[in-house]
Amino acid sequence: MQRFFVEPYQVLEEEHRITLTGPDLNHMKNVLRMRIGEDVWISDGSEKEYHCTIEEFQEDSAVLHILYAQESQYELPSRIYLFQGLPKGDKMELIIQKAVELGAYAVVPVETRRCVVKLDAKKAQKKVTRWQQISESAAKQSKRMLIPEVKNVMNWKEALAFAKGLDVVLIPYELAQGMKETREILAAIQPGQSVGIFIGPEGGFEEEEVRDAMEAGGKPVTLGKRILRTETAGMTMLSILMYTLESV
Repeated sequence: MQRFFVEPYQVLEEEHRITLTGPDLNHMKNVLRMRIGEDVWISDGSEKEYHCTIEEFQEDSAVLHILYAQESQYELPSRIYLFQGLPKGDKMELIIQKAVELGAYAVVPVETRRCVVKLDAKKAQKKVTRWQQISESAAKQSKRMLIPEVKNVMNWKEALAFAKGLDVVLIPYELAQGMKETREILAAIQPGQSVGIFIGPEGGFEEEEVRDAMEAGGKPVTLGKRILRTETAGMTMLSILMYTLESV
């Protein structure tokens, strides 16, 4: 069943009605060619989802009748922020897609010293717009209750300042201590805590960047004896956290 997102003000629960507008309306009518009477799921970013039927198409909206609402448990119990060093090519699109599927709350593109990609303000904004569209598509596909935000591109200093507001910050790093220490760090994360994951670009982090992150409260962790590509490391860390948090 198709899923669409709306803003809370579009949900009139007491009247059993939701109004769908904008790009999702075009997607429903002209791409999916859905008809009156078909069922859909609607999320407004809360913990509640709405099972609806299409009641009417108007010129600039679709009127949906709420059949019932239910509390969902699709979201992780912690908000996870993926700080991703800008990779080459189109790798960021794959990273965002899979990060959303694995439960990331937000993705923060970060310019680090070893980033090959350098974006000016205009190019960065265009990229972020595209990445946000990928996040929305992945959220619909994976039954997310919200659309994870792709933040504006940050430099290293800005990213560390943002991360200071989180409860836990993790840095997968090839020179980190062994698995025992990593297991202890991960086991100490409690549901409800906000978690940041810093992933370097191709070539990884410079030692000075790791020191900066540790001084800001970051904890180095290991992902094993093998060196992972930038597009693999974040997915591995998110998978481990998903399992750890949902097993509590």
